[in-house]
Amino acid sequence: MEEISVITAVLHPLRRRILYYLRLHGASQVTVLARGLDAQVGSISHHLRMMERAAVVERADAPDGDGRASWWTLSREKLSWSSADFDDSPADALLAREAERQNIRGQIERLQRYRRRPDDEIAEYQAFSTDTIGWATPDELRDLQARVTRTLDEWRDAVDTGDGRHREPVFFFAHGFPTEI
Repeated sequence: MEEISVITAVLHPLRRRILYYLRLHGASQVTVLARGLDAQVGSISHHLRMMERAAVVERADAPDGDGRASWWTLSREKLSWSSADFDDSPADALLAREAERQNIRGQIERLQRYRRRPDDEIAEYQAFSTDTIGWATPDELRDLQARVTRTLDEWRDAVDTGDGRHREPVFFFAHGFPTEI
């Protein structure tokens, strides 16, 4: 279970973008992050410090040994939570539910931005949508989450980014939840 401080540290949309950038590109300088995310250096530094307090990112040594530049890296690979994890604390449960809402909103906005891109920009990539419905106990739903996460990790880790082929960042999201028919 995540600490609520970690969840609130990654709520801000720019912080999520920083995490995605570091996941895709590895350790980066503040100025490179600012340029890559079209943000001010001071803003990036502020958000990095907020996430550092929650142990989501950490300072990194410069690859060239130059200590004058500020380098940052992820201090963990994944974040996962459910608002149900915080049922014993109404205030924390409220924050966790808001984090879930913001995640969903951000995921839908990302999909909508993709759909607005001109066809000739995305012709090579065939996006997909998938869903299903079935029966599950709470334990079986947790098992599904673990299986999907393992599959995504295996897929991501199997891609050889050093082979010289052109790649675009790919975003995948799925939700599994009890529903009514």
